[in-house]
Amino acid sequence: MCGRYSLIADVSQLAQRFEFDGDRLSSEATYNIAPTQQVLTVRAKSDSAGRQASYMRWGLIPSWTKGMSVGNPMINARAETVAERPAFRGALRLRRCLVLADGYYEWRRDGRGRTPFRVTLTSGEPFHYQQRPRTCGEGEPGTHHPRTGGRHLHDSVQVR
Repeated sequence: MCGRYSLIADVSQLAQRFEFDGDRLSSEATYNIAPTQQVLTVRAKSDSAGRQASYMRWGLIPSWTKGMSVGNPMINARAETVAERPAFRGALRLRRCLVLADGYYEWRRDGRGRTPFRVTLTSGEPFHYQQRPRTCGEGEPGTHHPRTGGRHLHDSVQVR
């Protein structure tokens, strides 16, 4: 998952695409969502069929730490090792949710610094990242998102 992303799609569009009841949700268009912010997520309802949407904090705080006081929460997991890493292993097996987005940012280094590029699906439709939320409402990110190109922006391509 990239360090910044956007969500400007209307809640009713998101509710239809990801099959949740969006009547009680409000969402402002946000072009610069950063780690530790509250983000819109969708997960299976625990007591019935269907999906529910809610806001959770973006970033993993491992269970063995003392919360946010230890520094920045983790926001990335490598697909190749996520099942083996102690910080992600249990959450990968037991808890999952979707983090809704419609764009993410990659930065290209040039002679003057870094230039951000917003990457979207060609269709402009919203997509999702997979996350592994903790029961306290903190999220554990995965690396899965619709990345089909962009090597001119970044030398590693995240997997879908």
